[in-house]
Amino acid sequence: MLFSKINLSTFTSIKRHLQLLGLSAVFLAAPSAMATIVQFQTVMGDFQVNLYDKATPKTVENFLAYVKAGAYNNSIIHRSVPGFIVQGGGYKYDNKFPLVEIAQNAAVVNEPVYANKRGTIAMAKLSSGPSTATNQWFFNLADNSSNLDAQNGGFTVFGEVMGNGMAIVDAMAALNIFNMGANTAFTETPLRNYTTTDANNNVAITDKNLVLILGVVVLDANVDSAANLTPAKTTYTPSTNGGSSSGGSGGGGSIDFIGLLLLVGLGALGFRRK
Repeated sequence: MLFSKINLSTFTSIKRHLQLLGLSAVFLAAPSAMATIVQFQTVMGDFQVNLYDKATPKTVENFLAYVKAGAYNNSIIHRSVPGFIVQGGGYKYDNKFPLVEIAQNAAVVNEPVYANKRGTIAMAKLSSGPSTATNQWFFNLADNSSNLDAQNGGFTVFGEVMGNGMAIVDAMAALNIFNMGANTAFTETPLRNYTTTDANNNVAITDKNLVLILGVVVLDANVDSAANLTPAKTTYTPSTNGGSSSGGSGGGGSIDFIGLLLLVGLGALGFRRK
């Protein structure tokens, strides 16, 4: 009843100040697993992502567990494939090199409800089965539904970039890409302010060159915030891709050679150890 006496402009002002203080998750998200809008705070600008809580609840809960733990603070975009995806969530800069792997929680059940269209965020996973996603995710730069929806049970889309946020994601994808060393996870890493000449001259890579995700924070806990969105449904069926949305490696379907390379790139590459 106390809040009934606070007018809308006052509440908006309070909310804004709490967000500036980094307290929005505490004030607005109760429980945090119900949050539907998060903000990616990056060195290239901030953008918001609306999560599909009701359609992909397990995936959203899994993602927000990492957010709540601060696992994505100072993480990096470690893989970029122009015209396809940019991928993160697996590695972070801990004030020194080498980069460190983000600890993985248990794998989450696959929830292939929506299509991998441009502007969506989806879970990366292993090629060994549909329900193998843990901490890594990727943004679709194009309509990838024709190959990703039809592989390994489908790649779970669990949210979409809001407003002009894809301009920032596209800027990440436009960066020069480099092979950062022995770890196969870093063979397609985008770097800022770093050139081929720098690479040829063995100029040391610093944190100033990394595409850093400074943090991911909860902005809005309204579980119906995606109610008016109309994401495209996947055309996935077990008979079309030989997989099962409930787990297992699947069988009986065929995957073309190019599609298999894309699948391995999104799954196994991101999870290989040093």
